[in-house]
Amino acid sequence: MIATHALTLAKLAEHLLDDEIHVWRLDYQPQQRREPLRAVLGAYLGIDGDRVVLTDGEHGRPALASAHDQSLGFNWSHSGGHALIAIGRRIAPGIDLERLRVRPRALEIAKRYFTDDETSALAVLPMSARHAAFLELWTAKEAVLKALGRGLAFGLDRLSVTSTIDRLSLQRLEGDDIQAWQLQRLPVDATLVAALAWRGEARRIQLGTLASGG
Repeated sequence: MIATHALTLAKLAEHLLDDEIHVWRLDYQPQQRREPLRAVLGAYLGIDGDRVVLTDGEHGRPALASAHDQSLGFNWSHSGGHALIAIGRRIAPGIDLERLRVRPRALEIAKRYFTDDETSALAVLPMSARHAAFLELWTAKEAVLKALGRGLAFGLDRLSVTSTIDRLSLQRLEGDDIQAWQLQRLPVDATLVAALAWRGEARRIQLGTLASGG
């Protein structure tokens, strides 16, 4: 990953290619609300962040107001003092981030919301590995739903994901062709679990870090 600041961000934003997705990691506190997101989007739009106007879709997904460049797609997620922002052209990315932590009710939640295959895969894991595996499935599913522009009400059991050492794989998405989708885990760090999804061709992911205050 690369560390950068505001001037470098603006320079890199100028060179966002059609076959890329830029993913930025930054420190985040809830009281900042959407200001960091607007600041990053402003760099890609070539305007100050306070001039970026956001709207909310039917299921709460933020989008650029019609006055802005509609070819620019984005999504963001925050957890545990960190945030990730994904940006690409002519694409609707979905990204999800969770702080790695013990989830005592992981299997119980999986039985209620996940598919039978996913729950069975979690059940055979030792407790020491189950928490991370649960969060990986959760973030992958959330990323796909966010790329769809849908929320959890869509139903986590209407899509299924498998996880191996090498990759995440979308196995089923009700009403859609899984071959049209891309799903990738993001190697943020050992304390965070993150996934990125989008509908379309494979793209290169540029993962960077924004320095605090940058």
